[in-house]
Amino acid sequence: MLNKFLSYLKIIFYIANFVLIILYIFPGSILGWFLYNNAGLQPQITSDFLVSSNHVYAFVLISILGYLSYEKEKLRFIFIYLFFLSIFLEILHLIIPNRGFEFSDLFGNMFGVLLIYSYYKVYIYFFKKLNDKKKL
Repeated sequence: MLNKFLSYLKIIFYIANFVLIILYIFPGSILGWFLYNNAGLQPQITSDFLVSSNHVYAFVLISILGYLSYEKEKLRFIFIYLFFLSIFLEILHLIIPNRGFEFSDLFGNMFGVLLIYSYYKVYIYFFKKLNDKKKL
């Protein structure tokens, strides 16, 4: 039962990756086009604070999906993949028409991935401590 659930999560993770990439490489804002009938307008979920909040949310969500979808042995690769994807997609905005590279977006992307990676490392650390105490 758990394996079937994890396989569904992997499919959702792959679809989320595909959707994220499409949203990033579209020349303009697909969401703005659908919501406001204006591809030049980007919807804002919450106000930005040092980094782009939309980008943090997007990469937190995809990092959580990756974290839940894969077993411990592959998680390091998933986080490395997501970290470099977050950089690569933002750099693409240098050449995509009607898009602009912004450091606040780049740092928001990286922060979203690193936030979930940090949670994973803290969780593993305390899980190991708990198991070590049980062995005593």
